[in-house]
Amino acid sequence: MGRDGQGNAWKYRQRRPHGLSGIPRNYTERKLKVEPQFPFKKVYITPFRLQRHYADDGTVSYSELSRNLTPTGIKIFDDFLQYLTAGNSDLQVFADRYGLRISDIDSMIFVLTGMRGIDFRNRYLMWVADQLLRWSDLSIAEVAKRSGLGSPNNLYLTYKREFNLAPGYRRKALRQPGDVGKFKL
Repeated sequence: MGRDGQGNAWKYRQRRPHGLSGIPRNYTERKLKVEPQFPFKKVYITPFRLQRHYADDGTVSYSELSRNLTPTGIKIFDDFLQYLTAGNSDLQVFADRYGLRISDIDSMIFVLTGMRGIDFRNRYLMWVADQLLRWSDLSIAEVAKRSGLGSPNNLYLTYKREFNLAPGYRRKALRQPGDVGKFKL
């Protein structure tokens, strides 16, 4: 309790950073009035470079995986996709590289994909992490680092929030027999 200038009692309003109260953030959702030019699945670049093949005699070989590193033809957006695929997630570092503000990148992503920049980035990093969990035998710490989520703790918290699963359980849910080693970084 506090007191105003007249000596009257009033309650302090408790403020917590978003996410600590368990109440979702209130966003004013923006929505494109047209279909996005680039749906999310069309702009995703896999982190893998090689794909496993079996010869008729059963020998295993790997060949270069066909990856479109410029799926949109828009240089700055394609550079951003490659930046995320490489396991980077700091928007300020990317923005500084081009002399932009984060709000400029957010607007570009919204116009091209119909998603808010932070939602696009988080979804992209989750897809990279899912791919790494399913197709590789990287440790959870390596998956966290290579996906751009940073630490095993960040990976754990993100997976608990999104799937209500720990990353190890998510790996088990995604993985099918023969998945490990099908692709290589």
